[in-house]
Amino acid sequence: MHLVAPLREFFEANAAWLAVFQLPTYAPDLTPQEGIWSLVKRDIGNLAAADLGQVTRAVKRKLKMLQYRPEVIDGCLAGTGLSLLT
Repeated sequence: MHLVAPLREFFEANAAWLAVFQLPTYAPDLTPQEGIWSLVKRDIGNLAAADLGQVTRAVKRKLKMLQYRPEVIDGCLAGTGLSLLT
């Protein structure tokens, strides 16, 4: 594990309750938010925005819709094979 000394010491001092998993530098298949952004991009992929504000509103609207669909968010987590439970 390649970590700076203070961080390594913190992990060791809190090993009783802290589980640390070192992930690769970039691992989209292990990152639940990649699934969320994929859904957002799919929804706004054909948007012909007049300005950045219109894009921002479209992204916020899609994120707000996803906020009320926890099963979709859970699916993005499940797609990684990771769990919130240890």
